Amino acid sequence: MASYHVIGGDTKEYGPIWAEDIRNWIAEGRLNAQSLAKGEGETAWRTLGSFPEFAEALKTAPPTTATPPPLGSASSQAAEAGWEAEVLARAPELRLGECLAAGGSCMSANLGFLAGAVLLVGGMNLVLALGALYIPLLGALAMLALNSVIMGGFYYACLRRMRGEKVAVTEIFWGFQNAFGPLLLTGLVAGLLTELSVCCFVLPMIYLMVAWAFAIPLVADKKMFFWAALELSRKVVTRVWFEVLVLLLVAFLPVLIYQIFNMVQTVHFLLGLYDEANQNLQQFAQLFQNRSEELRQVSFKATLIAQGVLALNLFYVPGVLMRAYENLFGRKK
Repeated sequence: MASYHVIGGDTKEYGPIWAEDIRNWIAEGRLNAQSLAKGEGETAWRTLGSFPEFAEALKTAPPTTATPPPLGSASSQAAEAGWEAEVLARAPELRLGECLAAGGSCMSANLGFLAGAVLLVGGMNLVLALGALYIPLLGALAMLALNSVIMGGFYYACLRRMRGEKVAVTEIFWGFQNAFGPLLLTGLVAGLLTELSVCCFVLPMIYLMVAWAFAIPLVADKKMFFWAALELSRKVVTRVWFEVLVLLLVAFLPVLIYQIFNMVQTVHFLLGLYDEANQNLQQFAQLFQNRSEELRQVSFKATLIAQGVLALNLFYVPGVLMRAYENLFGRKK
């Protein structure tokens, strides 16, 4: 029995599949006469309308919904495995100049969309950051987990805009509706393992933060299992790790500068407190406790500023990261 490969409405390749599967997808409006396909042993793509065996099915086909074959189907799994093998087999190519330029072009082309999206994302991130400040353990865990759901929806919406799709601002909530569990687990597991890696000094933490940079987009775009996404991101990024590190440092430069400034200010404050306690640790601890309210106010102000800087940075970052994502994980024609 002959098998086929088809390009779904999401531009992904599915196959090998059988003729009966294609007829069923035509009947369901998933494929139409203009959908690209190739038969077993063929190398060139052509439209389904040019296949005589599907002429009868196309005559009675409903309007296409451009919906891909269902996730978890044999054809979807085969296509996904083939895509992962292709990504891992080729040499990763990260064009830094192109990625950095994409940040500006994406911002100028989608300024209205980004203004609304950043406002919503910034507001949600601020609530999570304040929760982490005032409810140390639970708040920090909630921030690790929910931030990945928020950013997954945000990055996926920006990626679709870059691909030419019409995406409304409200679709940044996509992660809560369609991939809440996988995105939550990705953020929580990656965050906890990164924090635990500090026990093995700072270098493992930096390595993991860079290596897992594309795990969230992989979960959102490719609907991958969270651990598979973390592993694929790590395997690909490891081969261009320093290039990705440079990319992230440049893309998030305003956030990095403020974090360094805030760290210096915090150390300066604590050293002043230590001098005020006559360099006595017991007195320092008592003075620290007595001035806890002042410390809370300083932390609150720093959190507001940090989230403001991050929100402004988010106008530029999506174009950079999503172009890098397409360079590293996009299917090559």
